[in-house]
Amino acid sequence: MKNLLAKLDRIAGGRHADYTIPDEARDDPRTRRAFVVITWLLVAEFLLGVAAVVIALVLQLNGHPVQWAVWMRSAVVLGITLTLFYFAWRAQEGYYWAYSRLRLFSKIFPVVTLVIAAIPGLYPLWMVTEQIIFSLILIGVADYLDSDHMRAAFPRPARRGNQGTTADVARR
Repeated sequence: MKNLLAKLDRIAGGRHADYTIPDEARDDPRTRRAFVVITWLLVAEFLLGVAAVVIALVLQLNGHPVQWAVWMRSAVVLGITLTLFYFAWRAQEGYYWAYSRLRLFSKIFPVVTLVIAAIPGLYPLWMVTEQIIFSLILIGVADYLDSDHMRAAFPRPARRGNQGTTADVARR
């Protein structure tokens, strides 16, 4: 299992796959507390995705046709949420790359989701509502990840080959 995780980390983390934050920052009560809240927000996200699948299934079984876009969106939301869980878990372990990916995607996905939700007639009202709630929850995740404490706890790794330059020193 550890080998599989190392391979996934290498793919997802790229050149910074092995870089972890100091133990003091990872074990800081504020860091731990932030990840507890983030985990619960992601649980809410997952339950929201499951609810969308259940609603679509109930509608379909009761003779109301459900558009292909609804099924696809439901599957994508569940996939995204599982990926975010993985990033959150690895970030809790102190991996900078996971924190960075979670922070990035928690900012991008709400924008994409809201833009798609704004396309007239693409989704039924209940799905548009689900997308808005999905976005609000992810904005909450992004807010925790963007806190001063979390940004300080997860400093960007120094660039290789540029150690000691003024730009690197300023970034640290």
